[in-house]
Amino acid sequence: MEQPASGDEPAGAAGDAAEALDRPLPEGVRRRVMALVSDAFGGLTVAELPSQLRQYARFTPSRRAKYAGNAMAAALESDPVFRQRIGERLSQAQPELSGALETGSPPAAADPVDVAAAAYVLRPTGWVKLVAAAGEEAQRADAERADEAGRRELERLREELAEARSQIKSETERLRTELETARKEAESLRRKLRSAQSDVKRGEAALRRRDAETETIRSEAAVQVSATESESRRLKARLGEAEAAVEAGRRAAREGRSVEDMRLRLLLDTVLDAAQGLRRELALPPAGIHPADTVDAVEPGRMSPKDIAARALSETDPALLEQLLALPQAHLVVDGYNVTKTGYPTMPLEKQRLRLLGGLSMLAAQTGAEITCVFDGAELAAPVLLAPPRGVRVLFSKAGVTADELIRQLVRAEPPGRPVVVVSTDREVADGVAKAGARPVASALLLKRLSRV
Repeated sequence: MEQPASGDEPAGAAGDAAEALDRPLPEGVRRRVMALVSDAFGGLTVAELPSQLRQYARFTPSRRAKYAGNAMAAALESDPVFRQRIGERLSQAQPELSGALETGSPPAAADPVDVAAAAYVLRPTGWVKLVAAAGEEAQRADAERADEAGRRELERLREELAEARSQIKSETERLRTELETARKEAESLRRKLRSAQSDVKRGEAALRRRDAETETIRSEAAVQVSATESESRRLKARLGEAEAAVEAGRRAAREGRSVEDMRLRLLLDTVLDAAQGLRRELALPPAGIHPADTVDAVEPGRMSPKDIAARALSETDPALLEQLLALPQAHLVVDGYNVTKTGYPTMPLEKQRLRLLGGLSMLAAQTGAEITCVFDGAELAAPVLLAPPRGVRVLFSKAGVTADELIRQLVRAEPPGRPVVVVSTDREVADGVAKAGARPVASALLLKRLSRV
């Protein structure tokens, strides 16, 4: 299509000036106009397009309607040539509708929105009325559709409301039932709680009574245990005294027999002196004991353990042990584990025994005293394999007998008057052997003496 000459107006320009819309296009009509323009847009060359629309020439109709809608509406309104070219494309596409609009009698069966959009593009005489009438018809149709939709929505909402009311009613009834059940359960739980609290209070009271009774029984048991221990100590003391008396009787019997033997020996010596031949024949030695030797007395220059203890020496002075061991026929009894655990407690028991016995062997060689070392063997599963050192007697207590009791038995076995020295820091052992006539000394005293060996 040729462009109009410069300064010439296209056909219908005067009518456009005479007729104009006094309100914006209805939205439905505007969308239909943009669709018509977008469809006709593709049939124009780039040169036939207004300058502001040329950039959308390659767009698809849907993209043009989406992105160039405002630009196309402005060009359609302000550019009569562009509007005429769009109208020509519309007339070619919809000749019946276009012809009817030119005659002023649009078809009654046509869509009012299509009629209004075509009238807005073609601008026939009375187009404003057509657009306005179509807009009003479209608005009425929209209103009717909106009313219908509103009625349907209202009906749907009413149905939903009725259903919701029914559900709320049933839910309310259910909740009331559950609430009543919960109230009954709560009341039952309260009764059970009150009953449980009463049971707890009664239990606490009974527990306090039992605690008081238990404390009373514990106190009475402690008193009975204390009395039993006191009685046990008293019986042990009496048993020790009885054993000492028995041992004394045995010694007295042995001494009595020794006197008779001595008299017979003297008589035999007399006979031997009278009969030298018989004496040589029998090869009997002369008597080594005399009746005067049986008289109990202190010979000049000799000191008993009590005399040694009475001298002004410290209990921790090794010289005290030297003096005791220098007595004639002195017997040193050592509480083995008591000494080792005092001197070197961190060593294993086997090494403790070996170290102590090594020192005692050297002490026996230096002093010539009889030495007996006692270890507690009550807990041993089997006898200890040990080679006793020279000059030291090594003893382990039997099952059921402690080392302390074995030490007391050794002291009681000695005759009265023999110097017996017991090394132990156990106060019960020291007191027991002191009553039997032995001299107790501390373990530290022996450890000091052994450190000089």
